[in-house]
Amino acid sequence: MTRIVVLGDTHIRKPEYSLPGKLTEELKTADQIIHTGDWQVPEVYDQLRQYGEVTGVYGNVDGEDMKELVPEKQHFLKKGWSLGVVHGHGGEKTTEKRALEAFEEPPDILIFGHSHQPLLRYSGKTLLFNPGSLLYRRRAPYCSFGLLRLGETIEASHVFL
Repeated sequence: MTRIVVLGDTHIRKPEYSLPGKLTEELKTADQIIHTGDWQVPEVYDQLRQYGEVTGVYGNVDGEDMKELVPEKQHFLKKGWSLGVVHGHGGEKTTEKRALEAFEEPPDILIFGHSHQPLLRYSGKTLLFNPGSLLYRRRAPYCSFGLLRLGETIEASHVFL
């Protein structure tokens, strides 16, 4: 089973910061890390890479330094499942609808951020997964990140901080 830690909307503005302890514990055993954008500083990317493979996209508040490191969206296979990752910003539609329209072929798992609202539900055969925001909950009751376990089945959950 492949373990993936999913986080986003970190909005870390200063290079010197500390990730929450619960996250770093999960990162130590992760096979992959996915970030849904709005990193703000490249040091977040660098720190996550110390724990393993990082796949990420840039968000609407990320500057050119982040856009040089990560693309606007990513689509890849893992354990036979197709995953799409996008921030979900721009346009008049809801974040969820923008994320769904980002890929020509809907992936098995669509991971997105932007709204800071944790989400885990299906749209047709696509699992929609928003990890919420690691540090800025906005209207959500708690900050959060996500865990994906991929094997013959998909297991997805949130960790609330």
